[in-house]
Amino acid sequence: MLGVDAIDWAVIVVYLVGITAIGVWAVKKVKSSASFFIGDRKFGKWMMMFFMFGSGTHSDQAVGVAAKTFRVGASGIWYQWVWLFATPFYWIAAPIFRRMRAVTTGDYFEIRYSPGVSMLFALVGMLQLMISIGMMLKGSSAMITAVSGGAINQDYAIIAMTVMFVTYGIAGGMSAAIFTDLIQGLLTIALSFMILPFALSEVGGMAGLHERITDPDMLRIVARGEIGVFFVVVVALNSLIGWVTQPHTMAVCAAGKSEIEGRVGVTVGMFLKRICTVAWMLTGLCAIALYAGRQVEDVDHVYGLMAHDLLRKIAPGLVGLFIASMLASVMSSCDAFMVASSGLFTKNIYKKFFVPHKPDAHYVLIGRVVSVLIVLGGIFFAFALGSVVQMLEVFWKISAMMGIAFWVGLFWRRATVAGAWVGTLVSFAVMLFTSTIAFQTDGGEYVLWDFNEHFAKFLPAFMVWEEKLYLPWQMVIYLATGLVGLVVASLLTRRVPSDRLDRLYACLRTPIGADEPEGEVFTLPEGVEPAPRKVLINHPDFEIPRPTRVGLLGFIASWAAVALLIGAVYWIIGL
Repeated sequence: MLGVDAIDWAVIVVYLVGITAIGVWAVKKVKSSASFFIGDRKFGKWMMMFFMFGSGTHSDQAVGVAAKTFRVGASGIWYQWVWLFATPFYWIAAPIFRRMRAVTTGDYFEIRYSPGVSMLFALVGMLQLMISIGMMLKGSSAMITAVSGGAINQDYAIIAMTVMFVTYGIAGGMSAAIFTDLIQGLLTIALSFMILPFALSEVGGMAGLHERITDPDMLRIVARGEIGVFFVVVVALNSLIGWVTQPHTMAVCAAGKSEIEGRVGVTVGMFLKRICTVAWMLTGLCAIALYAGRQVEDVDHVYGLMAHDLLRKIAPGLVGLFIASMLASVMSSCDAFMVASSGLFTKNIYKKFFVPHKPDAHYVLIGRVVSVLIVLGGIFFAFALGSVVQMLEVFWKISAMMGIAFWVGLFWRRATVAGAWVGTLVSFAVMLFTSTIAFQTDGGEYVLWDFNEHFAKFLPAFMVWEEKLYLPWQMVIYLATGLVGLVVASLLTRRVPSDRLDRLYACLRTPIGADEPEGEVFTLPEGVEPAPRKVLINHPDFEIPRPTRVGLLGFIASWAAVALLIGAVYWIIGL
């Protein structure tokens, strides 16, 4: 049956029917456009933790890490661990999003800058999430094809997955995403560790892995090749800048009952993902040992090939459980991304600029319609762009485009509307100019522009890797030019009105109260006085708050967890 046994199909069908039923049941939670786009803000620590883990962890990441590890060795872990050093900052950032009392990150850009900048963010955010959805669908479909031994067509797998998560995502919105992510998060953990013990047994454990992989660089987490210290530092910085402007970040930080729910959910959920990434990297190392001398036509299939070759030997139904877990990981992210994207369009473009005075039910309907269009855009990118690793690199770049305007605007009152536009557009222009822009077609690859073909030969040797502009240097260039453009344009143009900034910063420094009711965005509840201004730099143009005790202790504990995790991986690799 399409390369999958009947018992495996039974496991898959039970999962799909069950998760879709739960998602559709969540439709009763949708009482307004706010509840559709961000839930009812009543979720506790466990739900928020698995929501963050489920929406931020998906099978294409396992595909990408295993594929990169298969190519370059253990340092391939950084294709997801680039966010490891950003994780402690999530503890600091989560209450900022909750205190915005907003529905989308576009609301922040509207209050901080202008409706026009909010629209720009909505367009950029929708683009990055469409690429992310396409990347997830492409990676998961490649895995399904490999697990079935090529019997299941990759294109049909994309269509089938899309129909399933769109069904309950459109019905239940963000509430459906959060409820289903609890189950799908557990299955994603199962996916991450399901193959590893059997793969290690097949190669003779870590000792056998060391015997079969003779190149010492392949067993270094930070290698002397492509993924060295400079790569890790720059890409981690780019990831931190871009994380805050990933559109679903507002939901994963602000859908909880209080600030502590967001803090614990985001930080712990992401540390769970960092642990799963270790399993993906070790699985990739096992693939190097198992497939030495074997021609692997598409490295995106490595993870799926391991499942196909190992799981069916162990016990009946394991392949079905693997596929169900993989579907869980991609569906749990796609539904959240789909709803977050539709929220950006509906609230920050459609309602703001085109149809501002309609009943709330009208905007829920528009959000559901736009959700389908967003997913269609994701399907386009799944077919048009290259490998999962290449799509991940594109996602890194685009997600950082408005991060500069976010961070600078958060701490520097002098940042202006013109500065946000200039900084973002300059970053985009430089990123596109220094890239290779190409699309996959039936006739092969169609190249619109190739910077490396024209200019790579003129660059200093330290800026080039394999005859191309080295990815970290590209990031340094577009981040630096964007920051300079924003600062210079801000100093030369008119300030944002003080009353609007005072309203924003009053919300950001005022903690969320117990059972605080949902109200207007960036508006304190009636009778609540703004908390006093306590800043590190006593200057009217800077709004860098003093850290609280809870914030500082959590930040330090998070860095300790980072160090412990890195030490554990070094120990495992050295076994």
